[in-house]
Amino acid sequence: MRSSSSSAHQALQALGQRLRDIRVEAELSGRDLGRRTGWHSSKISKIEYGKQTPTAADIRAWCEHCGAGDQVADLVASLRAVEGMFVEWRQMERTGLRRAQETVLPLWERTRHFRIYSPRMIPGPLQTRAYITAVLTSLTRRRSIPDDVEQAVQVRVDKQNVIHEGDHQFAILLEENVLHHPIGGTETMAGQLGHLLTASTLPSVSLGIIPLDADRSSIWPVEGFWMFDEAEVTVELVSGHLTITQPHEITMYAQAFAELAELAVYGKTARMLITKAIAGLDV
Repeated sequence: MRSSSSSAHQALQALGQRLRDIRVEAELSGRDLGRRTGWHSSKISKIEYGKQTPTAADIRAWCEHCGAGDQVADLVASLRAVEGMFVEWRQMERTGLRRAQETVLPLWERTRHFRIYSPRMIPGPLQTRAYITAVLTSLTRRRSIPDDVEQAVQVRVDKQNVIHEGDHQFAILLEENVLHHPIGGTETMAGQLGHLLTASTLPSVSLGIIPLDADRSSIWPVEGFWMFDEAEVTVELVSGHLTITQPHEITMYAQAFAELAELAVYGKTARMLITKAIAGLDV
């Protein structure tokens, strides 16, 4: 496995170290275990140093030959966690977009503090139905996935209830250029920007906009990301969905968010930028 983040790589190394400990406790060398399993000793080494991802069958064989069958379930669970850190869109969306929208519901419901940085589009919690429809329709066509846009749109709209219910707080940062990317056409964008004005006044929402002329000497635009409390960070890449759980990486994203937030404008000034974008539309 060639990891897509240091989180996934470190988790894979940790799994390899646990397997190495099991082998050492069984007083077996890499060659000994290789002979018992029928594997080349290099495979043993690659797994132990996180350079190759073991399969569930590999873990079972490893543990059985080391007399550690009671650890199989836990180790396989760790393997599944590693595999889940980076998921390709084609795997996540193979049955359509509705299921992909539904899978994050538990995470949304248990998160109290959302920090969202978006350099490209209005993020999901603040999207109108028309804007959501335009976004998901585009994804369906571009990724050639089953068309369940109507159902997926409804799931995303329903998810927005977390803004109005409970003690969820949303700190959202947008690059100003997001206001000028007309997704779904002029009418849809006008409605979306009008909704953004309203949403920015909600007590659960803190909306910051980083002006186009902000001095980017301290921090330039980075990849869009979501932070869910201090538990995890998710990043949407061109090829897939990345989940980051390593504490030191989460700290890096928190620091980046704080630095980006210092560049943003809020309140009346932010609303003026939105109003300016609306005025610039040829409605």
